[in-house]
Order: sequence, then structure tokens, then C-alpha cells
Amino acid sequence: MKILITGGAGFVGSSLALSLKTDYPQYEIFVLDNLKRKGSELNVARLTKAGIQFVHGDIRNKEDFDPIPPVDTLIEASAEPSVLAGLTGTPDYLINTNLFGTVNCLNFALKSKANVIFLSTSRVYPIKTIETLNFDEHETRFVLSDEQPVPGVSSKGIAENFPLDGARSLYGTTKLASELIIQEYQEFFGLKTVINRCGVITGPWQMGKVDQGVMVLWIAKHYFEQQLAYIGYGGTGKQTRDMLHIADLYRLIDWELHNIDQVNGQILNAGGGNESSASLQELTKICQEVTGKTIPISSVAENRAADIRLYITDNTKVTKLTGWKPELGMKEIVTDITKWLDENRAALEPILK
Repeated sequence: MKILITGGAGFVGSSLALSLKTDYPQYEIFVLDNLKRKGSELNVARLTKAGIQFVHGDIRNKEDFDPIPPVDTLIEASAEPSVLAGLTGTPDYLINTNLFGTVNCLNFALKSKANVIFLSTSRVYPIKTIETLNFDEHETRFVLSDEQPVPGVSSKGIAENFPLDGARSLYGTTKLASELIIQEYQEFFGLKTVINRCGVITGPWQMGKVDQGVMVLWIAKHYFEQQLAYIGYGGTGKQTRDMLHIADLYRLIDWELHNIDQVNGQILNAGGGNESSASLQELTKICQEVTGKTIPISSVAENRAADIRLYITDNTKVTKLTGWKPELGMKEIVTDITKWLDENRAALEPILK
């Protein structure tokens, strides 16, 4: 099998590529990346050492696909991933990468007669609708109620039939627009496709920043003994997310890669679910336990643009179709990332500190 992974030197793309090469050494794997994200250059040596073919290119440029031979499957893992992208300054890079770049990927897949696995985001769901959901305030976190004003949400989380009307951030909009185009290619050009709306993905080799990769950021700030802040929602740190370890995502992508006919044309929510979720307050406690360090955390009551109080993934559909469900919980995720920081401190300190 020949596979192309776009964004292949990024956190998600490189992790998937390396896991696939480990499990299927006979597969020919190509990764395409523009190395824009700080830290992605560290992955090139890891990929090359594993026998994965790195192509320095940009999905915005269709000619950058020319050195790559026809493949059997394209895994679209490239993106400008920040929910704040485009909100200050020009949104050109965001739109050209996340939307027009996807079109170039689809045209390459069409030329190759390749299947397409697309990594979308939970951010396709509108912010105002999420913010008006019914919730309970517990001692350390916010919790979704079963009684809700809209369909597609319960105490289990948000499902695929959650309403899509409304604004969601330019990032979320470009991913949703890409989903719509993918569905057209699937229906009218016969491409086999599956769309995964992922929650917060995390794990080793993620270069966490304030606007993207909050889990690694939170752990790294503890590890390097720096400061943090609970921002928004009263500054209590009760805002809550589910977290999906990259190893759990890999198991789903691996299944889809080899069973595409069973999920062809599907849109699937995939996240940690309630079982692997935490508020910032709860995450802080786990970080203190695992790293043995306590750091100053300030409090800012005012919300930031595009923030949401509470998001949990309802994995019911993906589990029913594929049998997949996440296995790694919050303590295991924090422990794994802390171990990675220990083993690679010299290389990571200039990036994450």
C-alpha cells in the first residue's frame, strides 16, 4: 500500500506516519509538509530514519504534489489549526491552507484514484449554540445536562446531528467548507472518503501553544515551572474538554484505512468522551501529581474570543460503526507527555518553555 499524509511533519501527521510504518513496514509512506509550525522540523529526521519519504511542499501549491507518485490512500492531516487564526490580521493563509489546500488534496486523490481520510474538527459546531447549552456547575467542572434546547447533545456529549447554523470561527468554517466539498467529490466523482471530527488531540511531539495544543502547554508549563492562568468563565478553571491521545486516534485511522468501504461517505465524531475529560482545574491537579511541581496560576474572569465553556465528544456513532473507542485516560496522557519531556528536554525546552 502507498499512503500520502499531508501535514506529515506536524504532530498528528508524523505520529500517524510513524505508527503506520511500525505496524506495516512494507507500506510506502510519503509525507508532505511546509514546516511552518515551530518544532515540525524536529520530526523530519525521525520520519527519514523510519524509512518514510519526506517531501518539502505546501498543499496550497498543486505543483508541490508532482514529485509524489499515485497512492492508494491520502490522509489529510494538514491545517492551520488555531481557532484564533485569521481573527487578527488577514485570514488568507488560513483559508488558502484549510480550504483551497483541501481542494488540491482532493484533486491529487482523484488523479491517483485514492481513498481519502480527512481530519476535521469539533470546531465545526457553532460557538453560540454550544454556549447556550444547559449545563450543571459541579465543584471542579461544568457538566452537560440531558435536557437540551437542541438535538444532537446530551450528558454523553455532542453528536454528529448537532445543529450547524451559526458562526464557529474562521478555522472551523474552513474545515466545514472542506467537509462539504469532500462530500461532493465522494458523491459525484466516486472517491471513497471518511470525515473524522476530532476533539482535542494530544500526546508526545505536540508543540503546544496558547491557541492550540493546550494539553501539552499546560503540562509543559508545570514541567518547566512557569506561570499559567485560568482565563474566562469567572476564572475558576472549570471549563471542560475531552482529550484524545494520538495513539487512540491512530487505532481509528488504522481501522478506517483497511475498512474504508464500511465508513465510506460517513462523518464521525471522535474524541476522548466523558471517560477522558478534565476541566483546567482538574488537569492542574493531575499535572501536580505527575510532575511533582506546583506553579502559580492567576485568574482572569473575562472570556476570550471563540472560547467555549464545555465540549465533550459523543462517540456513539463511531463506536457502533467501527467498534473503536478511546482507551487512554487523563492520568495516562499526562504521564506519557511528561515522560516525553524528560527524554527530549534539551530539544524541547527552547520551543515549549
